[in-house]
Amino acid sequence: MTDVLPLSGKKFLLFVGEDYEDLELWYPKFRLEEAGAETVMAGLESGKTYLGKHGYPAVSEATIDSINSADYQGVICAGGWMPDKLRRFEKVLSLLTEFHESQKLIAAICHGGWMPISAGIYQGVKVTGSPGIKDDLINAGAIWEDASVTVDRHFVSSRRPGDLPDFCRGILEVLL
Repeated sequence: MTDVLPLSGKKFLLFVGEDYEDLELWYPKFRLEEAGAETVMAGLESGKTYLGKHGYPAVSEATIDSINSADYQGVICAGGWMPDKLRRFEKVLSLLTEFHESQKLIAAICHGGWMPISAGIYQGVKVTGSPGIKDDLINAGAIWEDASVTVDRHFVSSRRPGDLPDFCRGILEVLL
């Protein structure tokens, strides 16, 4: 059997922090790696173990402050309560702005949309997300869709863990 690794040589950032949604971080991480990509989990501290909402540990490999967007082809914004905390940090917002300006993948699922909202990059973008942040998305100027996945240019968004297969297919659609 010959492995086809279409994302070989590409690198993706995944934000990590306390109370991330376990599946929304790990499923895309493994799917990207399965396609040959390198992934880096970055948190406020490097080498720190962050626990997901369901207790699954994730160790950050880098600090968010040390990340250079030019080194990555995209970013994954998992949900949980983590996005509400991380969106308060200027470096998170500037990274998302840089990814947007370079038209690189910005993938947000569930409450992960809070980070692009705070970065001010959803104006006029078709998105979906947790119904709990629907009003936030609309107030940020996004065009709301209730769908398992919404792809608009380099933006990919989904509503909840049950949408992860479609979310990852949307990510691959943008990248390949």
